[in-house]
Amino acid sequence: MGRKLYVGNLPFSATEDQLKDMFGEVGTVESAKLITDRDTGRSKGFGFVEMSSDDEAQGAIEKFDGQDCDGRAMRVNEAKPMEPRSGGFGGGGGGGRGGRY
Repeated sequence: MGRKLYVGNLPFSATEDQLKDMFGEVGTVESAKLITDRDTGRSKGFGFVEMSSDDEAQGAIEKFDGQDCDGRAMRVNEAKPMEPRSGGFGGGGGGGRGGRY
């Protein structure tokens, strides 16, 4: 069990401080990060919380998964490692004059 948790279906009004306070009820919160849209700065409705131990992380899942948060049922589970992104812009090829003129 990892200590990093995915927290989804959050209200867009949620703040990182609220996450820290909420998950602090279960144990020590090492970090809390809301994911925001880079253009607007608005929350995307999910984030990540890192607890100080596996037991605390499991306790947070048991306590908060499905719990109502401003009318939304939160989703809390173990965060999965980020998938590596493929480089480049995909496809490629093309360009040039094509041989005949």
